[in-house]
Amino acid sequence: MTDVCVRLAQAADRPLVERLWLMFRHDMSEFDARLPHPDGTFRAERLHAAFDDADRVPYLLMSGEQPAGFAFVRGLAGPARVMGSFFVVRGARRTGLGLRAAREVVARHPGPWRIAFQDTNAAAVRFWHLVATECAGDAWTEERLPVPDRPELPPDVWISFDTTRNAEGGGRS
Repeated sequence: MTDVCVRLAQAADRPLVERLWLMFRHDMSEFDARLPHPDGTFRAERLHAAFDDADRVPYLLMSGEQPAGFAFVRGLAGPARVMGSFFVVRGARRTGLGLRAAREVVARHPGPWRIAFQDTNAAAVRFWHLVATECAGDAWTEERLPVPDRPELPPDVWISFDTTRNAEGGGRS
Protein backbone atom coordinates (compact mmCIF):
# COMPACT_ATOMS: atom_id res chain seq x y z
CA MET A 1 0.00 0.00 0.00
CA THR A 2 1.37 3.41 -0.97
CA ASP A 3 1.68 6.06 1.74
CA VAL A 4 0.01 9.37 1.06
CA CYS A 5 0.54 12.78 2.58
CA VAL A 6 -2.14 15.39 1.95
CA ARG A 7 -0.92 18.91 2.64
CA LEU A 8 -1.95 22.43 1.79
CA ALA A 9 -0.23 23.57 -1.37
CA GLN A 10 1.81 26.69 -0.69
CA ALA A 11 2.79 29.46 -3.09
CA ALA A 12 6.16 27.74 -3.56
CA ASP A 13 4.30 24.61 -4.73
CA ARG A 14 2.45 26.46 -7.49
CA PRO A 15 4.88 25.57 -10.34
CA LEU A 16 4.64 21.90 -9.36
CA VAL A 17 0.83 22.01 -9.21
CA GLU A 18 0.79 23.80 -12.59
CA ARG A 19 2.72 20.89 -14.12
CA LEU A 20 0.36 18.38 -12.51
CA TRP A 21 -2.55 20.48 -13.84
CA LEU A 22 -1.33 19.92 -17.41
CA MET A 23 -1.42 16.15 -16.83
CA PHE A 24 -4.91 16.42 -15.31
CA ARG A 25 -6.28 18.52 -18.16
CA HIS A 26 -4.70 16.16 -20.69
CA ASP A 27 -6.50 13.23 -19.03
CA MET A 28 -9.78 15.16 -18.88
CA SER A 29 -9.59 16.14 -22.56
CA GLU A 30 -10.67 12.58 -23.33
CA PHE A 31 -14.03 13.37 -21.70
CA ASP A 32 -14.60 17.06 -22.43
CA ALA A 33 -13.09 17.25 -25.94
CA ARG A 34 -10.98 20.32 -25.10
CA LEU A 35 -7.74 20.76 -27.00
CA PRO A 36 -4.75 22.63 -25.59
CA HIS A 37 -4.09 26.23 -26.47
CA PRO A 38 -1.53 26.90 -29.25
CA ASP A 39 1.25 27.08 -26.62
CA GLY A 40 0.39 23.58 -25.33
CA THR A 41 -1.30 24.72 -22.12
CA PHE A 42 -4.92 24.18 -21.16
CA ARG A 43 -7.34 26.61 -19.60
CA ALA A 44 -6.40 27.08 -15.98
CA GLU A 45 -9.03 29.28 -14.32
CA ARG A 46 -9.74 26.68 -11.63
CA LEU A 47 -6.03 26.21 -10.96
CA HIS A 48 -5.51 29.94 -10.44
CA ALA A 49 -8.67 30.26 -8.32
CA ALA A 50 -7.53 27.39 -6.08
CA PHE A 51 -4.52 29.48 -5.06
CA ASP A 52 -6.02 32.97 -5.26
CA ASP A 53 -9.65 32.72 -4.07
CA ALA A 54 -10.19 32.78 -0.29
CA ASP A 55 -13.20 30.44 -0.69
CA ARG A 56 -10.97 27.70 -2.16
CA VAL A 57 -8.05 25.62 -1.01
CA PRO A 58 -5.47 23.60 -2.97
CA TYR A 59 -4.03 20.39 -1.57
CA LEU A 60 -0.95 18.59 -2.82
CA LEU A 61 -0.92 14.80 -2.65
CA MET A 62 2.50 13.32 -1.97
CA SER A 63 3.80 9.76 -1.94
CA GLY A 64 6.89 10.03 0.17
CA GLU A 65 8.91 12.82 -1.42
CA GLN A 66 7.24 12.49 -4.81
CA PRO A 67 4.18 14.38 -6.04
CA ALA A 68 1.22 12.10 -6.63
CA GLY A 69 -1.59 14.54 -7.41
CA PHE A 70 -3.74 17.37 -6.12
CA ALA A 71 -7.20 18.21 -4.84
CA PHE A 72 -8.95 21.57 -5.12
CA VAL A 73 -11.84 22.29 -2.77
CA ARG A 74 -14.21 25.22 -3.18
CA GLY A 75 -17.27 26.42 -1.30
CA LEU A 76 -15.50 26.69 2.04
CA ALA A 77 -17.88 29.45 3.17
CA GLY A 78 -20.93 28.06 1.38
CA PRO A 79 -23.53 25.50 2.30
CA ALA A 80 -21.53 22.62 0.76
CA ARG A 81 -17.91 21.91 -0.05
CA VAL A 82 -17.23 20.99 -3.68
CA MET A 83 -14.34 18.84 -4.88
CA GLY A 84 -13.49 21.20 -7.72
CA SER A 85 -10.68 19.09 -9.17
CA PHE A 86 -9.03 15.88 -8.03
CA PHE A 87 -6.09 14.23 -9.75
CA VAL A 88 -3.82 11.27 -9.08
CA VAL A 89 -0.91 10.63 -11.45
CA ARG A 90 -1.22 7.42 -13.44
CA GLY A 91 1.68 5.73 -11.67
CA ALA A 92 -0.15 6.00 -8.32
CA ARG A 93 -3.62 4.97 -9.51
CA ARG A 94 -5.22 1.76 -8.28
CA THR A 95 -2.89 1.67 -5.26
CA GLY A 96 -5.36 3.03 -2.70
CA LEU A 97 -3.55 6.38 -2.57
CA GLY A 98 -6.41 8.28 -4.23
CA LEU A 99 -9.06 6.84 -1.93
CA ARG A 100 -7.04 7.63 1.18
CA ALA A 101 -6.32 11.15 -0.10
CA ALA A 102 -9.97 11.82 -0.99
CA ARG A 103 -11.12 10.61 2.45
CA GLU A 104 -8.56 12.84 4.15
CA VAL A 105 -9.51 15.92 2.14
CA VAL A 106 -13.21 15.35 2.90
CA ALA A 107 -12.44 14.79 6.61
CA ARG A 108 -10.68 18.17 6.76
CA HIS A 109 -13.96 19.89 5.81
CA PRO A 110 -16.83 18.15 7.65
CA GLY A 111 -20.36 18.76 6.47
CA PRO A 112 -22.17 18.61 3.14
CA TRP A 113 -20.17 17.73 0.01
CA ARG A 114 -20.79 17.74 -3.76
CA ILE A 115 -18.51 16.03 -6.26
CA ALA A 116 -18.91 16.04 -10.06
CA PHE A 117 -17.58 13.62 -12.65
CA GLN A 118 -18.50 12.26 -16.07
CA ASP A 119 -20.49 9.05 -16.68
CA THR A 120 -18.17 8.28 -19.59
CA ASN A 121 -15.22 8.12 -17.19
CA ALA A 122 -15.86 4.61 -15.81
CA ALA A 123 -12.89 4.76 -13.42
CA ALA A 124 -14.19 8.04 -11.93
CA VAL A 125 -17.68 6.57 -11.52
CA ARG A 126 -16.32 3.62 -9.52
CA PHE A 127 -13.91 5.79 -7.56
CA TRP A 128 -16.40 8.49 -6.48
CA HIS A 129 -19.08 5.92 -5.61
CA LEU A 130 -16.51 4.25 -3.34
CA VAL A 131 -15.45 7.58 -1.80
CA ALA A 132 -19.09 8.54 -1.11
CA THR A 133 -19.81 5.16 0.47
CA GLU A 134 -16.66 5.31 2.62
CA CYS A 135 -17.48 8.86 3.77
CA ALA A 136 -21.26 8.57 4.21
CA GLY A 137 -22.30 4.92 4.07
CA ASP A 138 -25.45 4.62 1.98
CA ALA A 139 -26.47 8.21 2.72
CA TRP A 140 -25.43 9.72 -0.59
CA THR A 141 -27.34 10.75 -3.68
CA GLU A 142 -26.50 11.13 -7.33
CA GLU A 143 -27.99 13.45 -9.96
CA ARG A 144 -27.15 14.48 -13.50
CA LEU A 145 -26.91 18.18 -14.34
CA PRO A 146 -26.03 19.93 -17.61
CA VAL A 147 -22.46 21.14 -18.02
CA PRO A 148 -22.60 24.96 -17.93
CA ASP A 149 -21.95 26.53 -21.34
CA ARG A 150 -21.32 23.10 -22.93
CA PRO A 151 -24.68 21.87 -24.32
CA GLU A 152 -22.86 19.44 -26.64
CA LEU A 153 -21.56 17.42 -23.66
CA PRO A 154 -23.52 14.83 -21.70
CA PRO A 155 -24.55 16.00 -18.22
CA ASP A 156 -22.14 15.81 -15.30
CA VAL A 157 -22.88 13.33 -12.53
CA TRP A 158 -23.02 14.99 -9.10
CA ILE A 159 -22.71 12.98 -5.90
CA SER A 160 -23.89 14.62 -2.68
CA PHE A 161 -23.37 13.51 0.91
CA ASP A 162 -22.99 14.96 4.38
CA THR A 163 -20.23 13.72 6.65
CA THR A 164 -21.98 15.03 9.77
CA ARG A 165 -25.22 13.07 9.28
CA ASN A 166 -25.76 9.57 10.50
CA ALA A 167 -25.34 7.19 7.55
CA GLU A 168 -28.62 5.50 8.49
CA GLY A 169 -31.77 6.94 7.03
CA GLY A 170 -30.14 8.11 3.83
CA GLY A 171 -29.99 6.32 0.56
CA ARG A 172 -28.73 6.38 -2.94
CA SER A 173 -30.93 7.47 -5.79
